[in-house]
Amino acid sequence: MAGTTASPTITLYTAATPNGIKVSIALEVLGLPYKVHHLDLSTSAQKEAWFLEINPNGRIPAIADTLPNGQQIHVFESGSILLYLAQRYDTDHKISFPIGTPGYIETISWLFWQNAGLGPMQGQANHFRRYAPEKERTGYAVTRYQNETRRLYGVLEAHLKKNNSSFLIGETATIADFSVLSWVLFADWAGVDINEFPILKGWEERVCQIPGVIKGTEIPKKTLDLRSMTGREKDEYARKASSWIVRNGE
Repeated sequence: MAGTTASPTITLYTAATPNGIKVSIALEVLGLPYKVHHLDLSTSAQKEAWFLEINPNGRIPAIADTLPNGQQIHVFESGSILLYLAQRYDTDHKISFPIGTPGYIETISWLFWQNAGLGPMQGQANHFRRYAPEKERTGYAVTRYQNETRRLYGVLEAHLKKNNSSFLIGETATIADFSVLSWVLFADWAGVDINEFPILKGWEERVCQIPGVIKGTEIPKKTLDLRSMTGREKDEYARKASSWIVRNGE
């Protein structure tokens, strides 16, 4: 819980991106104390030497934590962080299942599905639709990545319909739900209409009702204003961001 009076051992290095907010969502839902270090991606803070000691890949999110023996550790990659938090801190299995159970195995499958599929594809749709040089914002690349993102949303839609469940794995919202949610919240930015997927939209609304989820999306700052922007405002936001995104290869 950012701002809590309890003494935190976790420091979250993050920015207002889909991958960043999935970790703060989990931290808030678990009610864990943590400190926030906001990295300004526009100044390439994530490429500075001090941060490369934490994550050699120069990407957010990452966390620092202290083990019971006093040793400090670093965890990077959002999926790895979510697994770490669940396995170390979710002893009551509020957002996870016991290791080795069917629920745990299915959680891992959907978590990796998001990290290996939905995130990269939607991220590329974002890039070619919003940030690439203007002459490249139409044509094969953006069409390919938007269509693949829609296909993956269709996979989610079909899974939720088949299972007739509130969440991805039955009636327990897990780290897999938070991982997927962080991208579904930004469907419009990639040019995907969530209304094409009514079951998935209902799932999104349910996950957002879980205490701590919305607060987690607002760490380190509110990001969902993108949804309320006009088309012109979105274009201007993307224009300002495109220079450093292209420069950093983000």
